[in-house]
Amino acid sequence: MAFPEDVLTEDEHVVLHLHPHWKALLRPLLVLVLGIAALVAAWVLLPEGDGGTIAMYVLAGLVVVLALWLALWPFLVWRTTHYLFTDERVLLQQGVLSRDRRDIPLTRINDHAMSQRFVERLLGCGTLTIESAGERGQSVLSDVPQVGKVQTKLYELVEAHHDKHSLGDGEMREILADMRDGKPLRDPTT
Repeated sequence: MAFPEDVLTEDEHVVLHLHPHWKALLRPLLVLVLGIAALVAAWVLLPEGDGGTIAMYVLAGLVVVLALWLALWPFLVWRTTHYLFTDERVLLQQGVLSRDRRDIPLTRINDHAMSQRFVERLLGCGTLTIESAGERGQSVLSDVPQVGKVQTKLYELVEAHHDKHSLGDGEMREILADMRDGKPLRDPTT
């Protein structure tokens, strides 16, 4: 399920589009493998006849329900969770049946931090915490793949956005000189 391009502004460009790390799929995969193994064991070990056939159907129904609940649903949650970094903002979207989306403009990002436990360092993922101005405060992105590189890219995006939308020393000196000389102010972005 790709991220819809229609949520982006006309001049906005995607820099990173991520899903949580693949480690989130290990438990659903294990449930699926164990369910199949249980069915194979039951097929081999259960006696032939009505009792064995009924037990096999009950076990198969149980495995299907558990596979849907503990394997398919987590996969769908993983697939519909998006971490999108653009040159204007960070978009966080999740939800299978309903959808939650949070936009954090780069201008509002005050701080960002990453953390990795030992196993996460081995797997190459971690947690990225983005602190933004406003009432919602922190956003925690779990299981971010290559979290160190993502944090560095976020820093670069914030700095580039700040540089693009702020005046440099030379431009500020020109404006102050124009004001001192009584010249009308001009738009420094032109």
